[in-house]
Amino acid sequence: MKKFFAFALTLALSVSMLAACGGSTSSSTPATDGSASTSSASGDYAGQTLKVAAIETAYGTEMWEKVAAAFEEKTGATVELTMDKNLEDVIDPQMKAGEFYDVVHLAAGREKALPETMLKENAIEEVTDVLDMQVLGEDVTVGEKIIPGFTGNLTTNPYGDDKVYMMPMFYSPCGLFYNKANFTEGGGELELPTTWDEFFALADQTDIPLFTYPVAGYLDAFTYAMMAEVGGQEFFNKALQYDEEVWNSAEMDQMFEVLGKLAENTNPATTSYANSDNFTKNQQMILDNEALFMPNGNWVIGEMADAPRAEGFEWGFMALPAMEEGGDRYSYTFFEQCWIPAGAENKDLAKVFMTFLYSDEAADIFAESGAVQPITGMTDKLSDDNKVYYSVYDNGAKAAIGTFATTTPVEGVNIKDDVCFTMDSVVNGTKTVDDWKAAVQKSCAALREALQ
Repeated sequence: MKKFFAFALTLALSVSMLAACGGSTSSSTPATDGSASTSSASGDYAGQTLKVAAIETAYGTEMWEKVAAAFEEKTGATVELTMDKNLEDVIDPQMKAGEFYDVVHLAAGREKALPETMLKENAIEEVTDVLDMQVLGEDVTVGEKIIPGFTGNLTTNPYGDDKVYMMPMFYSPCGLFYNKANFTEGGGELELPTTWDEFFALADQTDIPLFTYPVAGYLDAFTYAMMAEVGGQEFFNKALQYDEEVWNSAEMDQMFEVLGKLAENTNPATTSYANSDNFTKNQQMILDNEALFMPNGNWVIGEMADAPRAEGFEWGFMALPAMEEGGDRYSYTFFEQCWIPAGAENKDLAKVFMTFLYSDEAADIFAESGAVQPITGMTDKLSDDNKVYYSVYDNGAKAAIGTFATTTPVEGVNIKDDVCFTMDSVVNGTKTVDDWKAAVQKSCAALREALQ
């Protein structure tokens, strides 16, 4: 794995947030036809059943089916696996009725915010002890395998203490995707911008709109990286905890100024397609040279693998431009999470399953589908194409990692809506940047009072 950066203390998207857009399919069946469980009848957990729910994303379902089958083979347990592209719609009503899953793979940062809601209600089990447990089938602990920084942040430790509730799963650098053929690195005429001034100067050099986004929710990773750019790591950490001075600072004004310019240079059709049904039409803009840059994670390559594209198209990826020449450039690292509902009936076996997720066997299965675990040495196993994206930090970019701190519920306040989805209104001209900034500051004030 790449040599990592100085991590920020705190999460988010998400394809999560991100990668699971689309229609809905669901299954809830044992992971195998029973043969695996029968052959492992002498396993330590023979006769036990583990209920696992996992979001279906662009990575597909087969990898989870294979991992579940491998776990059955090792333990003798039976895994009942439920997968759905809109997993919240399946499991939330069940949990409200008292029917809990033992393990859930569903990231924070998604529009329906189910993990965040459960954290606010203290409805997710603490799993700090999993870090000290041996990986199933290996002579190493989970904590020894996970890359430093992927725990101890405000995603995995949402209450700001040393207790882990969300285990880090597949991760992906998030930044700006583009068509290399438009730039000199791919034989084009444009120079890749290294600063935001250079970025906006491109508007005078091409008729292609500078920017699009799949849905405004994808701007969470984007704004997280920008917060770190304008103020540095400590500033970023304080921003995620709603610090009054930070959110009223000149540095934050600078961020909103850039966001306002981006709104002015966004393909005007973007907001029409910025929803779960049509978001790929915005992603298609990059392929058709109808926008120069788009924030996203590397799952977009798989999502658009069969889409038509301009002649000579080649995916390019970079960190956000710096605020000034010589300034730091950041790429947000999104990672998904796995957790145990506090109401789960089989928590001990759930924790054993969690350890297996960090085994070499499981990690290799996941990697075959393009899902990369935050395990030391994993990037060495990736294809050259994937190494381009996972090596962004080796090329000088710093990483932002973390998400807004969990608070007790505040009626009518949704910080992600304020920070991200207001972009649609600014692009459409129904709100100003000042309106945007004021709304975020108001929500931050309310959430600051509600910090646990």
